[in-house]
Amino acid sequence: MTHLLQIDAATTARLLDPAAAVEVLADVLRAGLDPEAGPSRTAVSVPAGELLLMPAVFGSHAGVKIAGVAPGNPAAGLPRITGSYLLLDGATLQPLALLDGAALTALRTPAVSALAVRHLTPDERPLRLVLFGSGPQAYGHLEAVLAVRELAEAVVVARNPVGARALAGYARTLGVPAARTGTPDDVAKADLVVCCTTARGPLFDGTLPAPHATVVAVGSHEPAARETDTALVARAEVYVEARTAALREAGDLLVPMAEGAIGEGHIAGTLAHLVNGRRTPSAQRPRLFKSVGMAWEDLAVASAVYRAARAA
Repeated sequence: MTHLLQIDAATTARLLDPAAAVEVLADVLRAGLDPEAGPSRTAVSVPAGELLLMPAVFGSHAGVKIAGVAPGNPAAGLPRITGSYLLLDGATLQPLALLDGAALTALRTPAVSALAVRHLTPDERPLRLVLFGSGPQAYGHLEAVLAVRELAEAVVVARNPVGARALAGYARTLGVPAARTGTPDDVAKADLVVCCTTARGPLFDGTLPAPHATVVAVGSHEPAARETDTALVARAEVYVEARTAALREAGDLLVPMAEGAIGEGHIAGTLAHLVNGRRTPSAQRPRLFKSVGMAWEDLAVASAVYRAARAA
């Protein structure tokens, strides 16, 4: 039997940094991976929250993430996201490695966002960032954005004022020249707005972001939950990871559709379109990238971590 390599959270972070994770995702999309063809996520409600099963296969590897979403955990000092990732040999389906699922999610989700940011925002000047949230994903998104863009300012908006101040302080240690806490109205002056919260409803007034602004929303994969409002979605050029996944899970889009504000054709393109140069973002209206998280992303990053571990 093949030896099962166990890769913990600290090792995952050491072996693959945010910049490298962004390149891994771009590489698999350039290599022909089709996110539209991936299997759907299986979600099962349980008393503690939700169990998720996310299988994928591409190239020389297959894999499956078993994740738990436990909303009550943070109050007990435990992570909201739990789980493991089992990486398999693609030809034989023999187990190769077991990775920390939460650490993998904390790495791949910001990398997906940063890849979108690289294609949806200008690179000729530092950006003014407004970041909603103060949990692990907010920290990960700050680091990932800095891997692809220089920041002139970072404004943290969060329900927890202590957490918001801590994240703003962390941004200063990363060299962001102006980092502070703020309010939702700060989106009016933002070049980039990143939403990574557990909110069930809109975080800010969608009429406020400027036409040149980019908004990234990653906090939900539930049809009834959203972080952006109908006003923003209707005026924005919308990009997603895959149309199939977005039309199944993205409440940010499904709620406006149910209201009759937009139709399925409102989605302008996908991450693969951007990476492969098949879509050029508009400069005349806000861009919205809505991510729900997909199994191919976990597989791509897990495979890269495994290769790095073997090399080490």
